[in-house]
Amino acid sequence: MSIRNLESLFAPRCVAVFGASDRAHSVGATVWRNLARGFQGELWAVNPRQPDLGVPVARDLDELPVAPDLAVICTPAATVPGLIARLGARGTRAAVVVTAGLSAAQKQAMLDAARRHTVRILGPNCIGMLVPHLGLNASFAHADARPGQIAFLSQSGALVTAVLDWANDRGIGFSHFVSLGDGADVDFGDLLDYLGSDARTRAILMYVESISAPRKFMSAARAAARNKPVILVKSGRSAQGSRAAASHTGALAGADDVFDAAISRAGMLRVNTLHQLFLAVELLARFRDNRSERLLVLTNGGGAGVMAADAAAHMGVELATLSPEAIAQLDAVLPGNWSRSNPVDIIGDAPATRYVDALRVLRTADRDSAILFIQAPTAIVPSETIAEALLPLVTERPPRVLGCWLGHGAVEPARARFRAAGVPDFPTPEEAVRAFSFLRQYHRHQAELLETPPALPEGLTPDLGGIRRIVQEALQAGRQWLTEPQAKALLACAGVPVTPIRTVPADPDAAAAAADALGYPVVLKILSEDITHKSDVGGVRLDLHDAQEVREAARAMLQRVTERRPHARIEGLTVQPMVRRRHAHELIVGASIDPLFGPVILFGQGGTAVEVLADRALALPPLNVTLAEALIERTRVARLLRGYRDVPPAHRPSIHRTLLAVSQLLADVPEIAEIDINPLIVDAEGAIALDARVRVSADCPAGARHFAIRPYPQELVQTLDWHGTPLTVRPIRPEDEAQHLAFLEKMDPEDIRLRIFYSRRSIEHSELARLTQIDYDREMAFIATRPTPDGGQETIGVVRGICDPDNDTAEYGILVRSDLKGRGLGRLLMQRLIDYLRAHGTRRIVGTVLRENQAMLALVQRLGFQIRPHPEDPDLRCVELPLQPSQ
Repeated sequence: MSIRNLESLFAPRCVAVFGASDRAHSVGATVWRNLARGFQGELWAVNPRQPDLGVPVARDLDELPVAPDLAVICTPAATVPGLIARLGARGTRAAVVVTAGLSAAQKQAMLDAARRHTVRILGPNCIGMLVPHLGLNASFAHADARPGQIAFLSQSGALVTAVLDWANDRGIGFSHFVSLGDGADVDFGDLLDYLGSDARTRAILMYVESISAPRKFMSAARAAARNKPVILVKSGRSAQGSRAAASHTGALAGADDVFDAAISRAGMLRVNTLHQLFLAVELLARFRDNRSERLLVLTNGGGAGVMAADAAAHMGVELATLSPEAIAQLDAVLPGNWSRSNPVDIIGDAPATRYVDALRVLRTADRDSAILFIQAPTAIVPSETIAEALLPLVTERPPRVLGCWLGHGAVEPARARFRAAGVPDFPTPEEAVRAFSFLRQYHRHQAELLETPPALPEGLTPDLGGIRRIVQEALQAGRQWLTEPQAKALLACAGVPVTPIRTVPADPDAAAAAADALGYPVVLKILSEDITHKSDVGGVRLDLHDAQEVREAARAMLQRVTERRPHARIEGLTVQPMVRRRHAHELIVGASIDPLFGPVILFGQGGTAVEVLADRALALPPLNVTLAEALIERTRVARLLRGYRDVPPAHRPSIHRTLLAVSQLLADVPEIAEIDINPLIVDAEGAIALDARVRVSADCPAGARHFAIRPYPQELVQTLDWHGTPLTVRPIRPEDEAQHLAFLEKMDPEDIRLRIFYSRRSIEHSELARLTQIDYDREMAFIATRPTPDGGQETIGVVRGICDPDNDTAEYGILVRSDLKGRGLGRLLMQRLIDYLRAHGTRRIVGTVLRENQAMLALVQRLGFQIRPHPEDPDLRCVELPLQPSQ
């Protein structure tokens, strides 16, 4: 149900506590006391015993004057389903079920009752939730939370109280503090949708143990992460133990790595501990706008500088190199024995003016690096005096300086001054560097949401008919694993270059004849569906140069395999050319199915030692070129692929094509269960698959409907004739950014003002990215394009519908190129959006139109929209079209 009725949960006007009690230390007594202490709305207690709470206590729901907006339930498990049913019928729309111990049947009965009346349930088996700015503490936590701008969400009740205690001790405040408990109804996806657009919430922190409804979670997370930092800790990072796998991909694609890939794709940040969670939010809250990749360190102690440098090396943070000009400027203000490098050690006897002079030089000499300021207290000058002197510099915008005051009592006044001025402060150099590394990682994840992918590789048009024939042939034969010839044929149909392969009986002479036909040198392999890894049983021979070598290798191979795997069925031998490529890299590209997030793509360093090297990264499909490149860059082998010494850079586009081909296979062929291309040989000339394994399943675990992120809806592309011109109406793509900008630049400013209520034509890249990189699960933008004389396409119109998370209402917007108005394009696009939203299940489409925009009002009236005055602005009109039959 997403955000429906969550206002009743988090902003109730009246609250009733069922099971309110006067029994010391009971849950009902604690919840009542917490609410009575601070909630400013109406508060009622319900308990058939009518305990002495100092206020009237109702014996039953029927005695309440009205239905409460929010019910907090602390009654026995058996009473919960019936109580939810009665509350829903009475008009209550939200409940916090603190009660634990509901059986599976009771929990289902509770959910069935809630759904009949759209009652939202937090819990059961939860501590509850706090909304500090309302004084709302609907929990049995031991303390109230301070008001603030951070939301904390947790599946662990114990961590809720521990973090609350920790935060109160450090003066950290919250907008919302929520224990999800069992998460039977309200889950992380719902809360991300609600808090992502909540004006009081500046950042969202989460402790996650598991995710339900991964597609909803990913959609909500991507939407929330565009608006504010979303940072999480997830338990279960350690390996679950090795598992037998029939392919390298299956062995390497661990569940926690898949979760990391999902977090990266959603633009969120994952940290390892709760302490790091607050380190990260401290920096993102105060330093989010800093985009530096490098760090300068300014310190009055050499040891502290070394600690910072060591931490930077360990965490992959680059320390900036001082320019000769910067060194000269520092020479002029520092004593002769300063460090003359980064870290900049200004010596322990430094007066306040030396700190100021050095920091001023660093700020002006290197404007691209962040500055970590470290000070250890001395008897020369109080730390507070240094802080006071530095405040004009450290508060300049954009933010450049991180603070680290080493010590406790002696530096506490200085630390307080920095914090009061909005400067992020950390107790140790290591924590400061780690927080900076989180910031860099966060910005890189955000960049994946905003980068504009280049055009898709040309010619990537898979032969789906050929692929389906190969898959069905294997399934009809009762086999899961394709033979190597079948796997290579499938990849070739998908657009992946493969080596030619000949299949022959298990006969040395037949193998030699095939080798003669292919040309030497060749590779000989055993062919058996019972043998997963051929090299492990001596089933591969490389670099055979003549027929005699092939015969001898075949005889020895057949004997060796028979001895080592006597029960394996030998179907024959395969012969293929020996690929010799100087400076080639062995890579692995694979795909598997994660139980939670569905299809996953793997890339890394390949070869026979692939599990030992374990140099791999994972990504969720669908991929485009930009996301494929980001996947490559998350591996160590990426550095080798850039070239080194006399080795030229590898041909990246060929790797991109392979990754995109695998992504498309997963979308188009639901029967794909696993792909293993190892090795994929890549050099400066291109890529070619030398070996491949593909597993298929009649259960259809792949396919676009199992993707955690909805792929491009190709089925919605339409081509039609428009005034004698071919017109394509299709969903917008990330690759359309440049074309979309050209479209907007051709618009008359007055037309933009009438449609979007502002007149500027220039638009930032980040805004264009948000217009073109949409989540097709909750938004749709159809563009109309026509051919240009140079053979390209130009956008001439766009219509957009943005659905709320409940898919109840979609707000529309439309633009048609100014010189093409009056030719029916607007009506065509509006009708396409209406048809799509109706089929999508959206209940109604709405819009806001300027009163003076008579052309738009006339158009929507012809389409059946209802038009009425705006309740707050006489210059506006509200328009609405019901899309579904009345219930």
